[in-house]
Amino acid sequence: MKQSTHQVSSHPPLERFIAGAEAELERLRYSRRSLRRYRTVWRHLMEFCHEMSLEDEFSQDLAAQFFNAYQMRAGECLSWRQAWRRHIVFALKVLVDLERDGHIERTVTDMQKIRTPESMVTPVRDYEQYCRDRLHLRPTSIRERMREIAIFADFLGSRNITFFDQMQPADVSAFVISRHRLAAKTVSRIVSGVRGFLRFLLLRGILQQDLSQVLPVVHVPRDATVPSVWDRELVVRLLEIVDRTSPKGKRDYAILLLACRLGLRVSDIRTLSLEDLKWETATIEVMQSKTLAPLCLPLTEEVGEALIDYLRSGRPESECREVFLTLTPPFSPFCETDNLHRIVEHWKALAGIRFRTPQRRGLHSLRHTLATQLLHEQTPFHVISEILGHATTTSTLIYAKADVETLRTASLNTEEVRHVE
Repeated sequence: MKQSTHQVSSHPPLERFIAGAEAELERLRYSRRSLRRYRTVWRHLMEFCHEMSLEDEFSQDLAAQFFNAYQMRAGECLSWRQAWRRHIVFALKVLVDLERDGHIERTVTDMQKIRTPESMVTPVRDYEQYCRDRLHLRPTSIRERMREIAIFADFLGSRNITFFDQMQPADVSAFVISRHRLAAKTVSRIVSGVRGFLRFLLLRGILQQDLSQVLPVVHVPRDATVPSVWDRELVVRLLEIVDRTSPKGKRDYAILLLACRLGLRVSDIRTLSLEDLKWETATIEVMQSKTLAPLCLPLTEEVGEALIDYLRSGRPESECREVFLTLTPPFSPFCETDNLHRIVEHWKALAGIRFRTPQRRGLHSLRHTLATQLLHEQTPFHVISEILGHATTTSTLIYAKADVETLRTASLNTEEVRHVE
């Protein structure tokens, strides 16, 4: 035992630190493929440290130097030998988290490993029914909220709490602290859901004190972020690269057009049915999954031709009424949680598209791009709201932040201001 300890301690500090990171990932049951990717980046990090004669100990300064030396550049195409550089950001983040917190947590929770204590199952199910019958939440909202409640119950179970009435304020606070790596907007949503659940438990007499007051109020301004938009020429490149001779290309091209030409939400594209296509009036009429409000959009010639091409020559025979189906048997509709992100990623990679700055790049960003383009063309806000299916123009105002050129024309000339003074 002493001999083993001596062998481990003889390793350089950086190597020991990385070995600890590997052990953490193995503890979290990362796949062999993911482990291989992280190990490759970390091996290059150790080689970089040795070649540059840097201090053999992990630090954020070392991580920054390594990142600056090997990060992917705009428009750069990597060979297979350099493919490991795509994973630098994630691999370094793991090391930074380990240095800061002494342990690593998964960014995405594996719901298959979440376990609600048996004694908590009934109250959780009752709350789900309450959300459906009394709060009248949408199915997607209920599913999202119950996911967080399940994580909350599992967290309590990890603290040896088997009944909700055993909770203490410290347990509630500890749960919120455990979510600190998430974005403020996500934490705000989680806190709101748990607060509602705790009030439900108080209402049902399961709790004797209002623990919801322990939860902090997470303020997230509606316009705190700038929507991610694509340059117009990049959208053109994306659409031009799509192989419209294959079933996949026909399907994906129609999906991309619905997002970037009509601004349909991913959820509405995913559930679009054959009955929603009104060929006689050249319109698309859907009941929006997010707002449950009807939306009628013009079926333009470009979008219509793409849909017809897919329906005639790309869509497999199926009794399903959804327009878009998977490419492999049994040719089913997309599942409710599918954000179709891989469709954009596939064709974006083929087109060699690289963004100048980090941004969102899924279908929803194409919806943002349409809104910003309409604003740049001086389309009235209420018209943009109608196109996007917003309940009010308040949600549309955020796109003004992304239209830099329009904001520039509205800015004051400093010379004029000085002259007025």
